Amino acid sequence: MRLYYGKLKRMVINSKTKIAKIIKENPDAIQAIVKLSPDFKRLLNPVLRRLVAGRTSISMAAKMGKVTVEDFFNALEPLGFEIDREKTDEETEIENKPLPQFLASRSTAQIIEFDVRQMIADGGDPLKQIQLKVRKLNAGEALLIITDFDPVPLVKLLGNQGFECHQEFVDADTIKTYFYNPQQKEGEQQAIQVEGNISSSDDFDTIVKSFEGKMQEIDVRHLEMPGPMMTILETLEDLPDDKALYVNHKKVPVFLLSELKDSGYDYRIKEVQEGETYLIIFKI
Repeated sequence: MRLYYGKLKRMVINSKTKIAKIIKENPDAIQAIVKLSPDFKRLLNPVLRRLVAGRTSISMAAKMGKVTVEDFFNALEPLGFEIDREKTDEETEIENKPLPQFLASRSTAQIIEFDVRQMIADGGDPLKQIQLKVRKLNAGEALLIITDFDPVPLVKLLGNQGFECHQEFVDADTIKTYFYNPQQKEGEQQAIQVEGNISSSDDFDTIVKSFEGKMQEIDVRHLEMPGPMMTILETLEDLPDDKALYVNHKKVPVFLLSELKDSGYDYRIKEVQEGETYLIIFKI
């Protein structure tokens, strides 16, 4: 709570208040929220918290954690938050912003739609197809990705490449994310650049040997997106700085790589065959 002219000013929250804003106001809210559902344990990880909390409202989080908005209010009110229940609407996850002028003026043919929900549910990886569709975008076109979770890493990845983003939260199972580049010139080809070397590393075996006896191993091949990324980041949070994490993965986790660099980690990759990739991750 903030101090205004000698008096404590209580923050007013409602169902649309972002989790990040609540935590910034009172860090004790993290523990209060985590107690509501095991699904919220990711908030204990600073990296995961940065990824999801800023884009998640109380209403959205309640549905993800299979709790109610009222459960959130009951947990946060003792911490000094003032509750505005009049603005609470459990059926509304987020107040979507109007379409930007660029998107509103596009024809149906200029919106390239790609629904990846079934592909991900079947264990597939849509990244290569997304890359291909991005490269094929003509001037004036936009790519619409439909998912059942907020594709935060993809938003960050394409945002770094100059793409603007607009999202519509339709319901708990449908999130529409538009990517577009108003500055693209006629005939110009788009490309996705990914930081770091995503091919097999020449010194992979050497790095593995250097951490012999100081390595923790996990297998994320059975997890659906974004489970592998979340599991890796959660494990790194508890990993001692002098140890390395050895990961059994079914692919190169492109979205994870920039997060590792931003968080002070280095990595090596060994691609054995399709569906079999190894990573070793360690503190720089």
